[in-house]
Amino acid sequence: MIVRMKNLPILPFLLLIFTFSTFAAPVDLGHKDEDINFIKSYLSNFYSPEGVLFAEINMEDNVTMTEKLKKMQKFFGLKVTGKANAETVAVMKKPRCGVPDVGSFTLTDGNPKWERNNITYRIVGYTSDMHRSDVDKAIQEALKVWSKAAPLKFKRLHGGIADIMISFERRDHGDNSPFDGPDGILAHAFQPGKYIGGDVHFDEDEFWTTRGLRGRNLFLVAAHELGHSLGLSHSTDSGALMYPTYAYTEPHLFQLPQDDIDGIQAIYGKPDIPVNGPKTPNACDPSTTFDAIVTLRGEIIFFKGRHFWRKHPQLGVELFFISLFWPNLPSGIQAAYENYEKDQVLLFKGNKYWVLKGYDVLSGYPKSIYNLGFPKNVKKIDAAFSDAESEKTYFFVNDKYWRYDEIRQSMEKGYPRKTPQDFKGVGNKIDAALQQNGYIYFFRGTQVIQFDPKRKTVVPPIQRSNRWLNC
Repeated sequence: MIVRMKNLPILPFLLLIFTFSTFAAPVDLGHKDEDINFIKSYLSNFYSPEGVLFAEINMEDNVTMTEKLKKMQKFFGLKVTGKANAETVAVMKKPRCGVPDVGSFTLTDGNPKWERNNITYRIVGYTSDMHRSDVDKAIQEALKVWSKAAPLKFKRLHGGIADIMISFERRDHGDNSPFDGPDGILAHAFQPGKYIGGDVHFDEDEFWTTRGLRGRNLFLVAAHELGHSLGLSHSTDSGALMYPTYAYTEPHLFQLPQDDIDGIQAIYGKPDIPVNGPKTPNACDPSTTFDAIVTLRGEIIFFKGRHFWRKHPQLGVELFFISLFWPNLPSGIQAAYENYEKDQVLLFKGNKYWVLKGYDVLSGYPKSIYNLGFPKNVKKIDAAFSDAESEKTYFFVNDKYWRYDEIRQSMEKGYPRKTPQDFKGVGNKIDAALQQNGYIYFFRGTQVIQFDPKRKTVVPPIQRSNRWLNC
C-alpha cells in the first residue's frame, strides 16, 4: 500500500507472524473461483511490474500470470513451474508483509537513508502491557542492535518532533495503514524521510512483553521495525532479522545476523569496531554440521541453532525457524529421538527435555533428564537414537553411552559403557545419531558414519553428512 502525506509517497513495512500447526503436506485447494481470485490478487499486489507498486495486471493473460507465478516461486524457493499448485497456493495463504517482495537485504525502493548518522527518536505513546521503563529499555536495546553494526548514534527526545516517532496504536490510526487486531500485523514502520518518515507504530491489540514466549517480544519486533526506519527492506534470508515473519529468540542470546549487518553497512558504512554475525545455515555448505537429528512420522528433522531442516519424502528439504513450529521450544536442541510406539519425539537441551505428541509440545514440560535415571554429573545429552524393534533407547554423552528401556521406563544396569568399545570405528564423541533401514548413522562434524549393529562394524565409505540434505 502507499501512504501519501503532503504529496510525499511513503511505503510502510508490515511485520506479520504466522504459525504452523502441522507438517502435513498442503491440501490441494482446487481451482474454486475464490482461489483463482485470491491468486490473481496476490500476484497483482506482490509481483507487479518493476517500479510499479500494486499495479493492475491483466490476469486473463496466461503468459503474464505464469511469469508472475515463476517469480513468486523463485522468491520462496519453491519448484519453479509457473503453475498454481497446492504447495504454491499454501505459501500464498500464509499471513505476510503487505509490500512487494524484494531480494536479499535490498535497500528500500529509491535507497532512502538518513543524511546524517546522528538520529533522534521519541516515544510518544506506550503500551498498557508493560511498565514504561521496560518499554524504554526495549527500544534502547533495539537501537543498539543497529548502532553496533554501523556508525549510527541515537538520541532520545522527550518533546518536539524527532526523526523516529514511536507509538502504540489500534486499528485505524490515521496513516492509511490500519492495524487488524490481535495477531496478523504486529507493527509497521516507514522509510527514512520527512513527516511520517522513519516512524514506528506497534499494534496495541497485541500482548507486548520483554521476556518469555508469551505474547510478542517488544525488543525483537522493535529491532526489526527500526531496520525499516533506517532504510532496510525485507530479506529473503530466513535467518535474518529483516525476514518478514516474527520468530522468537531469547533476547539475551540475540545476535544480529550477518545478512542484516551487510545490509545496514551498505547504507551507512562500517563502525570503528568490526562486527560479525551468525549466518543462516546453508545445507550444502561443506562445513555444515548438525546439533541433533530425529525422525518424525516419516520425515527427518535436522536441528541447527535456531533452525531446522525438514526432509519430506514429497516436498524435499526446507529450512525453518524452530520457533515458527514450536514457540515453546528453545533454540540449540542438542539431542532427539522418536518413540515410535507412543508416537512421541523427545528433545533435549542441557539437563531438560521436552516431548512432542505429533506436532504439539505436551504440557508439563520441560522436565529434568534426571527423571530418566541419569546421574547428576551428566549436564547434557550429545546424541540419542531409539531401536524400534527392541524398544531400547541409546543416549550418548562424551565417550560413554547409556541404554534406556522404554517398556520398563528405566535405565538398564551395567551402563554407562564406553562408546568406542561397543561401536568400534565411530569415535569418542558424536553430534547426532539416527537408526534407519537396519543401520545406525553417527554424525560427527561434517561426516556421517554408517554402522552395522549386527556385524558391529563401520560400513565404508565415510560420507559427508549434508548428503542427507540432498547435497
